Amino acid sequence: MQSDYDNVEENEIKKFYNTISKNVKKYRLEKGLSQMDLGLEIGIKSVAFFSNAECNRYDKHFNMEHVYKIAKALDRDFCDFLNEGEVTP
Repeated sequence: MQSDYDNVEENEIKKFYNTISKNVKKYRLEKGLSQMDLGLEIGIKSVAFFSNAECNRYDKHFNMEHVYKIAKALDRDFCDFLNEGEVTP
């Protein structure tokens, strides 16, 4: 349900987070890194949080700082994670 003060529907936000998560997984796997390795590299000590954010479970998701650090760790442009192009799970 959209309020009078909200210009974005909930399903748009879910799609946005899903796109980021799928791209994180895609680029992480391309580099051959585990969730734990990448998480530790960006300062996340909980592999459970990283896994939940990458799979969009329990309303966990990466914030902009996470995405920025992930982009640097994977040698990708920040905008690559926002691209809805061909993303494989």
